Amino acid sequence: MSARIRLRESVAVPAPHAAAPTWNRLPDVFRNAGLRLTRQRRFLAQLLFEDGRNRHVTASDLAQEAQRHGKRISQATIYNTLHQFVDLGLLRQVVIDSKATYFDTNIGDHHHFFYEDSGHLEDVNGDDIHIRKIPSPPEDTRIRRVDVVIHLKNTPAAGDKHPD
Repeated sequence: MSARIRLRESVAVPAPHAAAPTWNRLPDVFRNAGLRLTRQRRFLAQLLFEDGRNRHVTASDLAQEAQRHGKRISQATIYNTLHQFVDLGLLRQVVIDSKATYFDTNIGDHHHFFYEDSGHLEDVNGDDIHIRKIPSPPEDTRIRRVDVVIHLKNTPAAGDKHPD
């Protein structure tokens, strides 16, 4: 499977790295970026990556998870760490709207379903989305990635009034 997003015949954009570095390679990733792998960064990385499963988390989710493990880490430290992980290519940031930002451990070619009623984010295979045409980027820019988020709303049961 190609790690490319097919936009139209003449434009192909490389997708991000196919997989995040393994848990054991994190110290090297940090050292190469000139960052220390502090206890807090290591703990948050462990929560996110150690079991190898793909996850979508908010900063608030991660703070609650840390607290369940008996760790008190400030919200600012969690936000800063998540953004550093994005900058290092370890996470992908998925902005739903001005109030909802998720951090995704799956950094490969994919898109998302967003369930508005529950706030759940679900992966959609990158090959399942076909974009026929996109505008040319402004001068002195290039398209780095195309993210598609499909917003879903539960349909009312028969006889229920539709809220919209």
